[in-house]
Amino acid sequence: MNNLVGGDAVTVAVPELSLVPNPNIASEGRLAGKRAGMVVFSPYPHDPRPRRAAEALITEGMCVDLICEADEKLPAREQFDSLDVTRIPIRHHRGGALSYAYQYSTFIAISAMILAWRTLRKRYDLVYVHNMPDILVLSALIPKMLGAKVILDQHDPMPELMRTIFNREETSFAVRMIRRMETWSLTRADLVITVNKACRRIFSSRSCRAEKIGVVMNSPDESMFPYRAARSYPVREGNRPFIIMYHGSLVERNGLHLAVEALAILKIRIPLAELRVFGRTSPYLEQVMERIRTLGLQGRVRYMGPRKLEELAAEIESCDLGVIPNQRNTFTDINTPTRIFEYLALGKPVVAPSTPGIQDYFADDALIYFESGNAEDLARAIEYAASDAREAIATAERGQQCYLAHTWQQERETLVGLVAGLIHA
Repeated sequence: MNNLVGGDAVTVAVPELSLVPNPNIASEGRLAGKRAGMVVFSPYPHDPRPRRAAEALITEGMCVDLICEADEKLPAREQFDSLDVTRIPIRHHRGGALSYAYQYSTFIAISAMILAWRTLRKRYDLVYVHNMPDILVLSALIPKMLGAKVILDQHDPMPELMRTIFNREETSFAVRMIRRMETWSLTRADLVITVNKACRRIFSSRSCRAEKIGVVMNSPDESMFPYRAARSYPVREGNRPFIIMYHGSLVERNGLHLAVEALAILKIRIPLAELRVFGRTSPYLEQVMERIRTLGLQGRVRYMGPRKLEELAAEIESCDLGVIPNQRNTFTDINTPTRIFEYLALGKPVVAPSTPGIQDYFADDALIYFESGNAEDLARAIEYAASDAREAIATAERGQQCYLAHTWQQERETLVGLVAGLIHA
């Protein structure tokens, strides 16, 4: 599953994590003495957004019961001072609509029973639900009846995601049903949190009023992606390879094939250009690799496999340009990829599509834009970055100003403020 600001996701791999969010739990934080249930249909601690939300609440003094998907490498139950993790023995597998419906309904039923039993023993002040699916908010029904506030964190808008993954029309029965479930789910929440301005506009236009929705972006973890000034790197010499980097989920909507087509166009004009690809293998990647062989780019495109976050940061420092080669569709149009912030945190210029989800945050001169889905325009943008290193660095510096306005420390403060305001209202 891809988080929109990051979306996409989403980062390739996770670091070696301690399950204890913070050993220095605040005894007098803004949420001291409060108790929350958190529900997420993904493994903990591997999904960054739920993990960091739990850490933020616990650091402010809250006790969190977290219910999540099973992980075969981790125990079914783990307990720490202020965190209790329960892993439900259901695994999230990609498949058709009926497969998703079975997985979701089973997970919702079990998580609802766990929360109901626990809230009867000791009341919750808050139930924090992460989509997907939106209807997971059903698990909070009994705690809400007994006074708990409910937050629904909308990582992804499900109608747009379904249209993209299953190639459905907006007017199709399945998309209309998911939109109705979205409206019902957002109505049941006391507060909705989402990942960017574009999603906030979508939800407020069709599902709930704007003042009920807060935005907390998926900014990268500063401990993994420490800030480095763009001008701290030496200017590339003309005889050195020009390294272009792609990292993220290897699925069609993220457009790796477009980057390959762009590299083929630039084969003569930038003979030293090299594309390095990081991510977990997939059927889509196999299709792209076959296209690479057809175009004779075997020596110009290198599949590097997945990397841990700290390793990924080192790879970014070694590249000259980060590329977000998104295909154009209803989902990527509203996406603000976390990968942009990861490149900028480390001072690298970024080529990105000129879509609303990105241009809501970045000025025209803060990124090197191309028309999404257009391989020729992507080639033009890459050539521009390669031909004028100093201007590319200046562009990265302007992009870094946006990054510095949305570091995780600032987004974390927004999250805690929203939760405290809801509970203490």
